[in-house]
Amino acid sequence: MTAVHPTAVIEKGAELDSSVTVGPYTVIGPHVKIGAGTVIGPHCVIEGHTTIGRDNRFFQFGSIGAANQDKKYKGEPCELVVGDRNTVREFVTFHIGTVQDKAVTRIGNDNWIMAYTHVAHDCVVGNNTTMANNTTLGGHVEIGDWVTVGGLCGIHQFVKVGAHAMLGFQSAVSQDVPPFMLVDGNPLAVRGVNVTGLKRRDFSDARIAAVRKMHKLLYREGRTLEDAKAAIAQLARETPEAAADVQLMSAFLAQAERGIAR
Repeated sequence: MTAVHPTAVIEKGAELDSSVTVGPYTVIGPHVKIGAGTVIGPHCVIEGHTTIGRDNRFFQFGSIGAANQDKKYKGEPCELVVGDRNTVREFVTFHIGTVQDKAVTRIGNDNWIMAYTHVAHDCVVGNNTTMANNTTLGGHVEIGDWVTVGGLCGIHQFVKVGAHAMLGFQSAVSQDVPPFMLVDGNPLAVRGVNVTGLKRRDFSDARIAAVRKMHKLLYREGRTLEDAKAAIAQLARETPEAAADVQLMSAFLAQAERGIAR
């Protein structure tokens, strides 16, 4: 039997695996699906067309799957999809998507999401990210794998943050942040490469050297962005070991729509 506290309210239609735990005074709506091993703390509200995967832990006072804060929203049955093994701390808010975009807000696997983080409508959060307290994602934001976001950061609507980037404390992020970069400030500035993060993920010296070279081409040689893109593309031949990293950077730069942080 699902371990549901007697004060919790599970509305008819909700689908909870038999191994799910639900704490006191939590409310779970009729269109919610929760996978095996997930633990829902006390005083949470999980509503909307929300699907939650396996082995997640939601701490107390979360608001998950609520209607988005877009004034154009007219009650369409949009979705929130949360993956597996995420840790979601106190007072976190995840909102459903909008029909103006993908109609789904999507959060991946193995993310560490700290207190008071807000993930707005139509956001896409990858895997293995860390978002410190009071991180705020505006609508349509995309966060790549292994991104670290410092406390009190605000990320503007439609911004993309590339994989392995790190955003420092209290950054105001209004332009796209390329992969591997270390940024902070208001206005935002690129400070260097997230070397510590890359070493923790066992990047070889050759791969880190290639990432440093990409940083130099983008930020230290006075090149135009188009010239820097062309030079970066050449690095895959010079350092085959880093070919996937170069491709990651090239693909990101090709789709950056708000301009990159420079």
